Amino acid sequence: MINFDSFHKDLLDSPIEEWEGKLATLINDALNNRQHGKREEWLDLLQSLPQISASTIDLNRDCLQIGLAEDCSEEERETLNTLLKQLMPWRKGPYNLFGIHIDTEWRSDWKWQRLQAHLSPLKNRYVLDVGCGNGYHMWRMRADGAKCVIGVDPSQFFLTQFQLFKRYIGEEQPVHLLPLKGEELPPFTRRGFDTVFSMGVLYHRRSPIDHLAELKRYLRQGGELVLETLVVDGDEQTALIPRDRYAKMRNVWFLPSTDMLILWLERLGFINIRVVDVTLTTIEEQRLTPWMQYESLSDFLDPNDHSLTCEGYPAPKRAIIICNTKE
Repeated sequence: MINFDSFHKDLLDSPIEEWEGKLATLINDALNNRQHGKREEWLDLLQSLPQISASTIDLNRDCLQIGLAEDCSEEERETLNTLLKQLMPWRKGPYNLFGIHIDTEWRSDWKWQRLQAHLSPLKNRYVLDVGCGNGYHMWRMRADGAKCVIGVDPSQFFLTQFQLFKRYIGEEQPVHLLPLKGEELPPFTRRGFDTVFSMGVLYHRRSPIDHLAELKRYLRQGGELVLETLVVDGDEQTALIPRDRYAKMRNVWFLPSTDMLILWLERLGFINIRVVDVTLTTIEEQRLTPWMQYESLSDFLDPNDHSLTCEGYPAPKRAIIICNTKE
């Protein structure tokens, strides 16, 4: 069983302390009511991890470095490699774990490079990452000085991948992944988080404006929202609603223009709204690797015209917008 005691401890005497008594039941219900068929297998895998101490940990680099090859024996590294392969596909990264390079589907470090310089300093901040996947960006936030980072993602598969790294990075690290959906989190009546990230979530929500309103409820006054999502070209009245699938994804609902996104945020009362990056996703940033051997971006695009998806829609373009709540 995954232990969340350190998470509850980190909430005490913090700006988000009021969550301490509210989330235990939510976490327990999520683990018990959304049981995956492989849950026991994944828990056994975590128990089978070799007991290795990392001589060095560097989370402030594009490929997160946890330990060196010489920290373990060949037998231990082979055991670890086998267990890591059982947790494929690896989508967000990259990681280097005791000399094993996990070349993930996404070069998540590229996204971090695009947004990092535009963030308010994360030092001593309490940070929430909604839809955090396996937690790659949470470790980057911690490396940038965040005092506590909490991520939410309902996938117990991603929770297992995250817990594997936390075993070697350090259980005492104030970085936590909760197996919850963002909309399940209770709002704050007092302070809230200093910074909230929502990256790659908005277009999966049937009501994107409700999602933005939820994110605002998790922020303190004067807090910062970092929003990354798929967009299309157009004015403030432009949005793409796929008829069925978009880039083979079923659960894509709204792809707004950046001007429409700004309008939504203004209507919700956000201020200091700025578009800091708009980038077309390339087959170099999202691709097949030995650690993710299913379909990837090249399979989602028109083989004769990479400016279009296989359904004929504009190819994936992602924008990063940063804004604030009022003081």
